[in-house]
Amino acid sequence: MQLMIFLNVILTVKASTPAVAKPGCQSRCGDVIIPYPFGTGGDCNITEQFLITCNTSYIPNKAFLGNGNLEVINISTDGQLRIFSNASYDCYNTSYRNWFYYRLQLYKFSINNNKNKFTAIGCDTYARVEGYLGQRYATGCLSLCNNITDVSNGSCSGIGCCQTSIPKGVMSYNITIESYENHVDVLPENPCSFAFVAENDNYIFSASDLRGSNFKDKQFPVTVDWTIGTTSCKEAKMDTKNFACQENSNCVDSENNSGYFCKCFKGYEGNPYLPNGCQDINECETMSSCNGTCINLPGTFNCSCPEGYEGDGRKNGTGCSLPNRDKSKRSPLIDIALGSSIGFLGLLLGIVSLCWMLRQRQISKLKDAYFLQNGGILLREELSKRQGYREDVKVFTAEELEKATNNYHE
Repeated sequence: MQLMIFLNVILTVKASTPAVAKPGCQSRCGDVIIPYPFGTGGDCNITEQFLITCNTSYIPNKAFLGNGNLEVINISTDGQLRIFSNASYDCYNTSYRNWFYYRLQLYKFSINNNKNKFTAIGCDTYARVEGYLGQRYATGCLSLCNNITDVSNGSCSGIGCCQTSIPKGVMSYNITIESYENHVDVLPENPCSFAFVAENDNYIFSASDLRGSNFKDKQFPVTVDWTIGTTSCKEAKMDTKNFACQENSNCVDSENNSGYFCKCFKGYEGNPYLPNGCQDINECETMSSCNGTCINLPGTFNCSCPEGYEGDGRKNGTGCSLPNRDKSKRSPLIDIALGSSIGFLGLLLGIVSLCWMLRQRQISKLKDAYFLQNGGILLREELSKRQGYREDVKVFTAEELEKATNNYHE
């Protein structure tokens, strides 16, 4: 077993950190990075719908979508952002009802139906979510229970908690909640019903949520889809002046809405909406994919082995190794050539052996013929008739006589 140690050599040109915002524009508000096409006004955002308002009265500062009150948590250049939304509630006591219905309007962006769900909790609750501007839709769910001990933590199947999907491509919702018996039968343990839209993995139901009013001020993250314009990539590329995707990037049609977004080529990263925004990824530094010499290339990389070694140099490939001369691991071409040679030699030997056997048979027949032609049978009969000769006469060949007399030795 051979022990091999490789020196991982990296040949690269260090790239600068990819830009996020337009030059001279604010790139961060509190904990939120603001990548172009979003911006804080003026020429910093691509259109008005991508405006971000940075409210400096909060510490840390908070980012809001447009001029409204939708707080932004995160903005991604791949066509999504995350915002906070509130819950609707419907609470009771022995003397009055306290309720609030929450509504959300995005105008240009839409709720991602794959990453969000509508959830309602309560033991005497039916909740509905519906569009109130633009697309018309309505859906909801029903949640009942006789006692808080009937519910199961983590289960939202209709006992204390229920869930349903959000329709595709909706830009607004209004959440309303009603009760069959005003929570009279469950009032001590469940005075309130709540309903909200939230990311799939953000909320896990707990029986303790039924007892209080903690959800009145609670906010839930919601994933929102955004796109550039309202045309497809094919149409947008015709307008070269306003086409948003820059070099080293692809245009991607939105699956949920009209419009498109941009993504850097594979092997590049950064902001595809800015000139020189997509920069080459240095795989030699970030991936360590070679066990030989790593050479960074635009959009990709190459591995090579030290002199005297063979292989592709990649850790997930054949790697680098000394040439193996073990016969059990030799090249299939050598085995084929060797097998063919042995087969040919065997055939040739067989032909030679057959010819030799035929020749011997021929010689034997000639000897018999000569024996007959020279009176051999008559000689054998005459000798056998001689007096006192009791056995058949044996006739020797010249070769046998020569051998028996040691070449006729005196």
